[in-house]
Amino acid sequence: MPKTRTANAARLEFAPGSLVQSNLSGAAFTGDWLWVAGDEACGLDRLRRLEPVGREALRFGEARDFPLADLLDLPGTAEEEADLEGMAVADGYLWVVGSHGLKRKNAKPDRGHAENAKRLAKVSLDSNRRLLACLPIEADAKGEPCLVRQAQDGRKALRLKGNAESNLLTRVLADDPHFGPYMAIPGKDNGFDIEGLAVDGRRLLLGLRGPVLRGWSALIEIEVEARADDLRLLPLDERGTLIRKHFLQLDGLGIRDLHFSGDDLYILAGPTMVLNGDIRVFKWPAARSLLAANREPVRFEDALTESVPLPHGRGSNRAEAICDLPPALSGGKARWLVLYDAPGADRKDGEHAVFGDLLSRD
Repeated sequence: MPKTRTANAARLEFAPGSLVQSNLSGAAFTGDWLWVAGDEACGLDRLRRLEPVGREALRFGEARDFPLADLLDLPGTAEEEADLEGMAVADGYLWVVGSHGLKRKNAKPDRGHAENAKRLAKVSLDSNRRLLACLPIEADAKGEPCLVRQAQDGRKALRLKGNAESNLLTRVLADDPHFGPYMAIPGKDNGFDIEGLAVDGRRLLLGLRGPVLRGWSALIEIEVEARADDLRLLPLDERGTLIRKHFLQLDGLGIRDLHFSGDDLYILAGPTMVLNGDIRVFKWPAARSLLAANREPVRFEDALTESVPLPHGRGSNRAEAICDLPPALSGGKARWLVLYDAPGADRKDGEHAVFGDLLSRD
């Protein structure tokens, strides 16, 4: 008999061998189909809505994997992780972003002191991490949404122009006075680390887990357009500004995910480093209109409201993804789906099923 949870739970069932269920980092819906990403894979999973088990409100399964290498010419190999951290559906595309950050090897309990010292000094960059891309969604012959390299209407899968070392965004950030010094620091050391993505037309918001600067968390605003076979950065104003910076007061927490709901922006926030601590959702009221009207290259925002704290464990159950439930799945109520990285035993059912939470919004 499958393990069941309460009525605010969503069951996600994955295929044997999937990497995604233990490191969920992004979620988005196309109707009642759920897209999810994991930060240790180089692809995305699509899950179908299924009949619930027991008292659970929602169940998704029959997962299908869409490898990024089938959709894009990647800077690295198909096996290298993309560290996907943010995703959003907009205008017929699934947008995805990698962390863009460096990683540091960790000490291991079965290694000696000298070897662990060497491991802790080793910093590297996986070639696919500096990825920002839009992937066309197109229905197949059965009417199921699929990710394709090129859609029949001409839409193409595109990524921000770059290579295995850098892209147009990191080249701009290299000389930035706030973020430039952190580009050489691994993400889990309060270095540069993108974990949230929200899309408004051609404007993208990138939420940073790190760096957090004197308690201020950061959003980077950019605008992109398709040009030839790439995405390119567009100036945000007549002065040629390529990035706008928005510093948010989130009580010292870093951004873990972003989600527009109407005019409001919801921000999932948690510890920036490898810490067990508060995970909360903040609301930036009327953010979409404010951002569209703003012309300042740097601004500070402390008029945020805290919506809800989320459960977390010690080294487990870290909320990493948040998105609105479509009206057809929410019973007409405003509700979120929240998914967790490193699920604990209470969020697992066997090797291939995990549980997320359904939360009332506001």
